[in-house]
Amino acid sequence: MLLHVTHETRYDYAPPVETAQHLAHLKPRETPSQRLVSHALSITPAPAQQNESPDLYGNTRAFFALESTHEELVVTAESVVETSTPVLAASIARELPWEEVRERFRYRKGSRFDAASDFVFPSRYVPRHDDFATYARPSFAPGRPTFDVATDLMQRMYHDFDYDAGSTEISTPAVEALAQRKGVCQDFAHILIACFRTMGLPARYVSGYLLTQPPPGQPRLVGADASHAWVSVYLPGADGPGDWADFDPTNGRQPGEDYVTLAIGRDYADVSPMRGVLHGGARHTLDVGVTVRPLEELRAEAAAAARSVDGSQSQSQSQSQSQSQSPS
Repeated sequence: MLLHVTHETRYDYAPPVETAQHLAHLKPRETPSQRLVSHALSITPAPAQQNESPDLYGNTRAFFALESTHEELVVTAESVVETSTPVLAASIARELPWEEVRERFRYRKGSRFDAASDFVFPSRYVPRHDDFATYARPSFAPGRPTFDVATDLMQRMYHDFDYDAGSTEISTPAVEALAQRKGVCQDFAHILIACFRTMGLPARYVSGYLLTQPPPGQPRLVGADASHAWVSVYLPGADGPGDWADFDPTNGRQPGEDYVTLAIGRDYADVSPMRGVLHGGARHTLDVGVTVRPLEELRAEAAAAARSVDGSQSQSQSQSQSQSQSPS
C-alpha cells in the first residue's frame, strides 16, 4: 500500500518569539514492512540553520534554528510511504513462556547483552508501580507465551478503557490514566508498556499514523487525523536475537499495512513530533493537522481536477468562438 502523509504543525505566538531552536521527529522510519519513498519538510519562516541526524534508536531527527522575530511557525512534513503487513522473523521463540523471557533480562554478571534491555527499565512517562502489576497479572498466566500475554492484555485494555480526548494531557501520569480507565492513545501505550516493564519484560513506544479512510468494509479507527501511538513487545529468539511485535490497545488490534511507523523510543518523551527552546512567545496556540490517504486516491483526484480544468477551458473556448462568429 502506498500512503501519502501530511503532518502540519502551526504555532501562533504572543508576544512574538525572538529566537528559537526546535527538534522534530517527523520523518517515517525504514522498517522490514515499510519503505520511505519520499519526504519533504517545509518550515515557515525559513530557518537560519537546518540539519538531520539519527538518534540512539535509529529515528531521524530534524534540527532547525530561527534567528529572526516571528509571530507564527508552520512546519509541514509530507511523506510517501510504501507499507506491507508486518511479518515476524522466523527466528523468534513464539511459544517461549513469559517467565523465561523475563529471566533472560535479569542482570547476571557475564551474561550476553541484548539491546532490547534498554526497554525494560522505567522512563520519564513509564514508571514502575504496583498498580500496573495488579492490572497486568490476569494476562500473565503461568507458562503463557509472551505473544499471547500481549494479545490478551491489549484486548482487555481495549474493552476496559474509554477513549476520551479531554480526560488527560501529555503530562498526566500513566498511573492516573490507569485509575480512571480513560485517556488517549499515548496514555494507553504508556500503560501497556508500564504493565510489561513492571513484570520485567521489554516493551517500547511507537509513534506514527493511521490511514484516514478505513479499508472497504472496515470501521473507522480511533486516532485518524492525528498522530497515533502503539506498543512493540519484544519476542526473543530461541538462541539469539528476536523480533518486535506491535500491539495497538486503542483499537484492539495488531497494526497492519494501514499504519505508518514514524519513530520508536522508551516513551513519548523520546519521540515527540516537535519540541523547542524559545526566547519570547510567553503564550502560544497550537494547531496540528494530520492526513493519511492512499496515494492512488490523491492521483485520481488530481486527474479529475485536471479533466475539470480542461473541460472548463474547452467550454470557454467554444463560447468565445461562437460569439466571434455571431453577427453584430
